[in-house]
Amino acid sequence: MADADTPALFPAEPPAPPPAEAPSHLGHRARLRARLLADGEGLLDHELLEYLLALAIPRRDTKALAHRLIREFGGLGRVLTADAHALARVDGMGDTATAAVRIAHVAAIRLLRGEVAERPVLANWQALLDYLHADMAHHPVERFRVLHLNTRNMLIRDEVMNEGTIDEAAVYVREVVARALQLHSAALILVHNHPSGDPSPSRADIEITRSIATTAKGLGIALHDHLIVGTRGHVSLRAQGLI
Repeated sequence: MADADTPALFPAEPPAPPPAEAPSHLGHRARLRARLLADGEGLLDHELLEYLLALAIPRRDTKALAHRLIREFGGLGRVLTADAHALARVDGMGDTATAAVRIAHVAAIRLLRGEVAERPVLANWQALLDYLHADMAHHPVERFRVLHLNTRNMLIRDEVMNEGTIDEAAVYVREVVARALQLHSAALILVHNHPSGDPSPSRADIEITRSIATTAKGLGIALHDHLIVGTRGHVSLRAQGLI
């Protein structure tokens, strides 16, 4: 037995350090997950975005980043519809986080577009409006698209033909009608968005619509409508009696 002046052969182990506390954001994230799995409807926009980002960046608190994105783009809808380059410019957004946001938007659009494609468009009008609003209402630049329909009013092609302001009206009419002939379209629906949020038609919108309608009619192609989409709703030029 060693005396008091003789060192022990096997020194006592140092006391174990206290268990490390889990980062505070993990408890918050677990609560978000529980609410999402229970219902999800009660989650605020920034909370939905926060949890989406957490799946891509699991070791970081993503609350501040979610708020930053919503503040930068002006709302959840504009975040989800932002292009990859714009998202990547925000501090804290790497490739994985950017891809997570983009895949959420792409998946939603495909779901809505699938509902439009399943039935004749004119008999499925609300589904069409939901799809167009999700895809275009928050887009930061003006985008013009043409929906090509067959004789049963089923969607055969959905094409974005132009971005930005329409300057060359005559060429624009010719491009729309030429593409309709190429696809053997029986009818068309024109759609564009107003980034200002106000879907009210301009004089140029009305004039280009009437020019396309007249040219298409002469070739046996019907123009069912021209829809203008904005964050504050939509306007149908047909319903307004403008075509």
